[in-house]
Amino acid sequence: MDKQAIAARILELKKDRNATILAHNYQIGEVQDVADFLGDSLGLSIKAAQVEEDVILFCGVHFMAETAAILAPDKTVLTPEPEAGCPMADMIEADELIRWKKDYPGRPVVCYVNTTAAVKAECDICCTSSNALDVVESLDAEEILFAPDKNLAGYVARNTSKTIIPWDGYCYVHNNIHARDVREKMERYPAAEVWVHPECRPEVIDLAHRVLSTGKMISEARTTPSQEIIIGTESGIIYRLQKENPSKLFYPAKELALCANMKKITLRKVLHSLENMEYEVKVAPDVSRRARGAIERMTQIT
Repeated sequence: MDKQAIAARILELKKDRNATILAHNYQIGEVQDVADFLGDSLGLSIKAAQVEEDVILFCGVHFMAETAAILAPDKTVLTPEPEAGCPMADMIEADELIRWKKDYPGRPVVCYVNTTAAVKAECDICCTSSNALDVVESLDAEEILFAPDKNLAGYVARNTSKTIIPWDGYCYVHNNIHARDVREKMERYPAAEVWVHPECRPEVIDLAHRVLSTGKMISEARTTPSQEIIIGTESGIIYRLQKENPSKLFYPAKELALCANMKKITLRKVLHSLENMEYEVKVAPDVSRRARGAIERMTQIT
């Protein structure tokens, strides 16, 4: 089957299975094209709790599918690729977080959604890149533990009077975008604005005109008067940006800013998942209950 035939078969199976497809902005173009909803981790988390279909096929890394399973416990949540993990999420485990909290008694823990369900269950409140500052500002505390992304923690620390105590984790994709990469693109495209993700290094953020989550990049691209934009995040988002804004030009800050795990999901794997109802993502009830509380506290603020 060619890609067009596979896509047509996926549409048929969605109806047969009463399924909806959620896909992250970093997915490859052909997967984005068959999705019912595209978004960042926050937008997809909210959408997972709202969908009416019985089956959610989540095209993203594993922690995202876990979040969908937590927020939609009455749905069947599938991932097309069970090995699509997140190295940053793996940089902290639940027992490590428990020990860390003991070193800082009484401090609330803000946990990035890029964590496992077991870690979310041990934190006080979750956040995403788009609402991390709002979440921190909502807490009645002057010192806050923030896990696992030290770069996002550093960005929040710049914009709050509160003391942020970071875990030493990072997203390898964003951490591998260097200031020299951005400067090179700025020299090549002098008329372009620079938009970067808050998971980037501080010296990269210093060069940016705007610091935005992927969801904000998508929405702001529709209205910005800028005709050329250098994008400092995973390069998969360029596909959607260019598709939705054909009159504008988008340049990756680094061409090889690619998440290998996001790219593990293909159109054929989406088809296989719907055909065989594989692979179901489940979260233990106690872990799900406690993690859901942390996620819902975040969405209430948002």
